[in-house]
Order: sequence, then structure tokens, then C-alpha cells
Amino acid sequence: MNKLKSLVTLFFLFAVLFSFAQEEIFTAEKMWQMERVGGFDVSPDGTKAVFPVTKYDIEKNSSTTDLYLLNIEEGTTRQLTFSGKEGSPVWSPDGEKIAFVSRRHDGPGQIYILNLKGGEARKLTDLPVGVFSIKWFPTGDRIAFGANILPEYEGDFDKLKKLMDEKRESKVTAKVTENTMYRFWDRWLTDGYYPRLFSVDVNSKDVTDLMPNTVNYFNMMGGVSFDISPDGREIAVSMNSTEPPYDRLNHAIFLMPTDGSGTMRNITANNEASDVSPVYSPDGNYILYGKQNIYHFYADKLEMVKYNRNNGSFTNLTSDIDLSCSNWIWSKDGRTIYFHAGHNARNAIFSIPANGGQHTKIFGEGTNGNVSIAGGRGRDLVFTHHNLNQPAEIYRIDNRGRNLTQLTRFNEERLADIKFGRIEDVTYKGADGADVQMFILYPPDFDPNKKYPLVHMIHGGPHGTFGDFWHYRWNAHLFAAPGYVVAMSNFHGSTSFGQDFAISIHGEHANKPFRDIMKATDFMIERGYIDENRMAATGGSYGGYMVSWIAGHTDRFAALVNHAGVYDLHLQFASDYAGNRGYQYGGTPWENFDILNSQNPSQFAHNFKTPMLVIHGEGDFRVPVAHGFLVYGIYKGMGLDARLVYFPDENHWILTPQNSIYWYEELHNWLERYLK
Repeated sequence: MNKLKSLVTLFFLFAVLFSFAQEEIFTAEKMWQMERVGGFDVSPDGTKAVFPVTKYDIEKNSSTTDLYLLNIEEGTTRQLTFSGKEGSPVWSPDGEKIAFVSRRHDGPGQIYILNLKGGEARKLTDLPVGVFSIKWFPTGDRIAFGANILPEYEGDFDKLKKLMDEKRESKVTAKVTENTMYRFWDRWLTDGYYPRLFSVDVNSKDVTDLMPNTVNYFNMMGGVSFDISPDGREIAVSMNSTEPPYDRLNHAIFLMPTDGSGTMRNITANNEASDVSPVYSPDGNYILYGKQNIYHFYADKLEMVKYNRNNGSFTNLTSDIDLSCSNWIWSKDGRTIYFHAGHNARNAIFSIPANGGQHTKIFGEGTNGNVSIAGGRGRDLVFTHHNLNQPAEIYRIDNRGRNLTQLTRFNEERLADIKFGRIEDVTYKGADGADVQMFILYPPDFDPNKKYPLVHMIHGGPHGTFGDFWHYRWNAHLFAAPGYVVAMSNFHGSTSFGQDFAISIHGEHANKPFRDIMKATDFMIERGYIDENRMAATGGSYGGYMVSWIAGHTDRFAALVNHAGVYDLHLQFASDYAGNRGYQYGGTPWENFDILNSQNPSQFAHNFKTPMLVIHGEGDFRVPVAHGFLVYGIYKGMGLDARLVYFPDENHWILTPQNSIYWYEELHNWLERYLK
């Protein structure tokens, strides 16, 4: 009897402990303890996938990334590498080897090859510069890759190393340019480095410059979008086609032989907007790529176009579909195209016949990426999936949208210990009576009979979305955890709601989004559980622009949070790329400046009253740090409550664990000061 009583007591204690664990509040520390599953590559037979997993050490303020192997049929995983310095894995055409980029030798990232039959990984390249965007040739004897070089190296990597050493050792620190675009995001473009594609022979290790004499840019955020023809003789690459001083950028599709002759042909020269992401059909007869039509509208919808290599004709597959497509792939038989597209604050998976026709939504919940063909008969798809309640994991589904299966569970136990608040998807009437979608995230243990503070999260862009996705930098659950109701309005200008909705604020950034946010606030108050004396508005980038606009146009909020926000539109002409600012703002400092100033938060500083937390990073070239210093200085000069949090080693985003945790601490302390 005593033994039974002890077992009952023990069971009760376990139940209490489990219940307590279930009720743990989400914290920034818990978020940084989560393992991050990266993009994968599927084996040629469709049965396995290789992918990176990144883990963070908060104490060391650093990360490690290793490769894992997934058995798609069984849903089992095993770790392949253990150095913590790997990434970008790709399968060899024969399915026996994996190439990847590693820094295990403590130098710039180089290509390694791991034979899955056994043995250590073999280092393939030994260059003075790091490599990126690796891809096997279909013949299996070469690997293509990108690297940044100094054009004057003339194909001699020993000379390149000498030139690089000279630059490092020079005592002259000046950066000189006559280009319109001379820095991007958080790096300067004045040091003379340009990206090119190369190939390396798997056996001899000989490296060939595939683009000699080419001096231009690929993807400005890093990497390069290219594909190799099935016969291995041609490469299609997306590259900027404009010349210095780069008043405009126009990415086009170039074709070039893989013999290193350097001959290049622009097949989309007639389109003044961008063309991106070329992919060859399995039979090699077509190239599928993405086309935009409005060069000065970066969120212009991306249409899928099929280029016929035999006769040079073009077929637009999605011009009549109000979706912006991405990450397209061909089915194994070349008869179907699978792709992603933003749709109602989600990122869905679609299919469309390769010859055009009706598109079909396969899976539309949450945010999905990296869709790939799986299974021996190619009838299944694998993809990464995440949502507001879960970070990315790998899933499987058949090509008709059935039999959804989660394949990886790296954070399942961590999530089981956290109590998240409920999420609601609502639609309200915004500016001009338009339907506006919004997510409402409630704090844990929400009681509709009580009054709660309201926190608006205002997304950046402005052509972006606060969607059903897991966000590490602005995690909605971390905003709600202290006891706040969080509103995430996808105001006019947001993407995934059609082209007209996205472009509706082009040339007038402030008015409709501001009215949408005010109407969202009214909508929330009418629900009866919001304390209208305890409300805050928070935003980053364009969201910070809107926070400064709110500061000059209403005093209904008790507190504001402005992260990396645009304050003075004149100062945005010191941004990393100001080529289309006149179209975006409706004016410039030298032309139609009255229109520009009508949308400029800095012109309404005389109305400032609401306390503002200002956060900015020194390395932010997209929204230069002077924006933060300026609005903070004006606040203090006016004798208003303001707090400045400045990160000398971060850019537009806060990317290191301890700085991020501190960021959330400052956020919570500021909101508590005025909302509690």
C-alpha cells in the first residue's frame, strides 16, 4: 500500500512538473536555444536529403552549423559533419557524394567532398577567397561556384592573393568612388571586388574562370542565381546588365558556354525590369525564369516565363495570375512546374502545367520554402515549413496536397515546454473601405473579460508582410509574452494580397498605411478587451518610418518603438541604393520636393509628444544611422522622453545572440514603463 501511495505521489509530482513546464513563458533566451534548419538538397533518387542545422551558444555569442542526412521515406536523421563550420550541401549526380562549403581549415569557405560510402571529407579548392553557391555539373566531373575577385588578377590566384595582401597592408583607409551605388546593405563596394562564376575539376582540382573580363554584380544580397544545362555545355545566370555609375540596376538572364571562353549573350535585353532565377527543363529545351515589368517598383509581381532554346521564343505562364512567383522547379518529366507564391499572408506551394493553364494550390498554410521533388516516382514534394508557432522543419506532401507529414523535429521538445498565446486571423475595413488582413496574437492565459495593453507590430518594406511565419528578429510571441495583445496589420502596400494592393502606396508611403493602422486600432478597441490608455506602436525600417509618422500625427499611443527607422526622406538619398527613391516617394529633394515633404516624418516634429525608444546599428547602410541620431536628438531637444539604443557592430538587423537578447530586454523594459 505504501509502495502504491509512493507511486501515486511520484506520478502527481511528475504531473505537476510537466504542467509547470507547459506553462513556461517564451523568452529571447529560449528562442536562441532553438536549432535552425536550413535549406536542403534532395538526392537524385529522391529518397534522401542533406541539410544544415545551426545551433547558437549564447554564452560564447557564436554559432555552429553542421550537416544532417534525412531519410525521406523513414523520416529519420543522422548527423554527417561535426566541425560546426559547414553549409551549402549539394548532391553529386550519381548520389554517392555530397559537396559542401566549409571553414573547418579556419580560412575562407572552400569546397569539400564527402563520399557517403565512408572516409573523411576531401578538400577540393584552396583559394585565397571564399566560395559560394556551389552546383555540380550534370556530368559529375566538375563543380561550379561563385567567388569575389579583383579583376586585375588575370586568372592567377597567386597574384590575387598578393593583391589582397597589399590591400590589407595598405595604411590608406580612404574609400573613393564616382558611382551612384557605392555601398550595399552593410558593405562597401569601393574595394574593387566583383563576383564571377568558376568551375573546378573534381579530379585534377584545376579551376577555370567561366567569366573572364566580366565586371558586374550578381545578387546584391550575396550568392548567385544560375543553372547548368543538362548536357553541361551552357550556363544561364542572372546578372545585372547596367554599367557604372549604376544609376539603375537591371538583372537580366545571360547565357554562356562552360568552356571558359567568356562569351555571354543577354536573352532578356528588351526588358528594362529584372529577370531572375533561370532553371533548365529536364530535356534542356527550355529555360524557366522570373520576370518583372516595372523597374522602379521592387515589389512588382514576378511572372514565370519559359524561354525556348531552339527558336528563341518566350511564353509567359503567369501573366494573368495575380501571384508573385518564386523558387520554381520542374517535375521530373518536365510536364509540371511547382513554385511558391505569397498568398494572404502565407507563402503557399502551387503547381501549373509547363505549357501554361490553370494553377493549383497544393499547400497554403504557414510559410513554405525550398520545394523539391521527392520519392522514386517523383510524385511527392518536400519543403521547409514554419509558422507563427513553430520554427522551420522539413515536411513532405504528395503533389495533390495530400498526406502531409512532418519529417524533422529538431525543436519539438523545446516547443512542448512553452505556453504560447492564441492566434486569430481577422479582416477589417481599412483606408477607403478596403479589406485589410491582420493577425492578432494574444498573451498566454488571455481573459476576454479583462483589459489588456495593445502593441502594434508594423512591418518593414513597406512592401512586405507580417505573415504566418516564425520570426527570429521580431518574434510576435516575445512581444505578447509580458501580457500584451499584439496586432499585426498587413496594411496597404503589403505583399501577398495582389499587385494592386501592393502598388497602391507607390509614390505615397504614409497616408493609407497610417489610416489602416488607426482603423486597426479602432477595430481592436471595439472588441472590448483593449485599454485604450495603454497602447504602443512598434516598427522597424519602414515600420520605424511609420512610427515617426505616427509620432507627428497622433498622440493616442502611450509609447513608441522605432528600430532602424526612416525619419527624414532627404537622408534616404544617402542610403545604399537610392536609384528609385523618387518613384517610391513621389518626389526628390530637387524635384517635386513639396510632395516628398508631404510624406516626410521629419516635417511634423513640432507635433511630437509620445515617448520613443530609438534603436539603430552603425552598419546599417539601408537606413543610415543618422536617422536614429536625428530623431533622438530632436526628441531630447524638445524635452521629450526618449531612449537611444545604439549597436556599433550590427547592421539593419540585430544578428548576434547577446545583442538580440539585450534588444528584447530594452523593448520589454520600455513597454513596461508606459503600458504597465
